[in-house]
Amino acid sequence: MTHPFHPLFGQEFDFVLRGLNWHHDRAVFRDGADHLHSIPAAWTDLVTEDPSNVVAAGRASFRTQELLDLVCLLNAFHP
Repeated sequence: MTHPFHPLFGQEFDFVLRGLNWHHDRAVFRDGADHLHSIPAAWTDLVTEDPSNVVAAGRASFRTQELLDLVCLLNAFHP
């Protein structure tokens, strides 16, 4: 788990599969109790780290793409 705010951050799990679920890139893993869980693949080491995160080195609260997505969302409600 590589997402810094996830409670399982830094832990390793048994990877099961990666695939699209409702058009979202997801990773499925098995926990210590043998339960399956699905999380965004971007929260794992299956996806290379976002260059914005590398440059920010923990100093930025949001990635550029997240801020652009927020602008689009706000524009949808306030044209």
